Amino acid sequence: MSDKREQYARKAAGWSDGEYANARAYLEHRAALVAGLGVPLRPGDEVLDLACGDGGLGPFLVGRGLRYRGVDGEPAMADAARARLARIAQVEVGDLNTWEPTERVAATTVFRAIYYADDHAALFRRVAGFTERKLVFDLNPRRSAIATVTDELRAAGFRHVELRPFFVPQSRRLPGAALAALKGLERSGPLARVALRHRFTYFVAAVR
Repeated sequence: MSDKREQYARKAAGWSDGEYANARAYLEHRAALVAGLGVPLRPGDEVLDLACGDGGLGPFLVGRGLRYRGVDGEPAMADAARARLARIAQVEVGDLNTWEPTERVAATTVFRAIYYADDHAALFRRVAGFTERKLVFDLNPRRSAIATVTDELRAAGFRHVELRPFFVPQSRRLPGAALAALKGLERSGPLARVALRHRFTYFVAAVR
């Protein structure tokens, strides 16, 4: 087992609470954008969450009337997700680079894991083959060129790509007023782009 996989296995129980200073605020905002960015999802639509970790996003999507399926390559993470999502969702063990569902899903998500793909373009093509409406993932613009990723998505068959800054912090717990201000800043255009030069990420919705 690699050092990284060993780390994930060791921290699987309680992963979301340990990774996010305010897990509810972070994951609620993530779920809202999964549901609405690019093209809205409808009640009953199924979301496939690749590299789902401990399934922390699952309850927030199910709470919006969506169906959720989690897949993670680390068995301990999948076990933690099953414990969290008992009776409300399916969770399977599967490699981000190879796993595919037996039936098509409305949306596929990949959070904090796109960099583990062996080949971004190949991943986008494979996901396009089983995703009916959109792929949603996060992207660090200081690490990956947006134009390159956008070109790869369009070549894979996604006709429209929408980007939205995501400013809810992962490692700091802020009061409600500060969180509201940051969410407002996400829509500020030039100011948001300046902030993204230094920290934070984009949400990317690639629509079929």
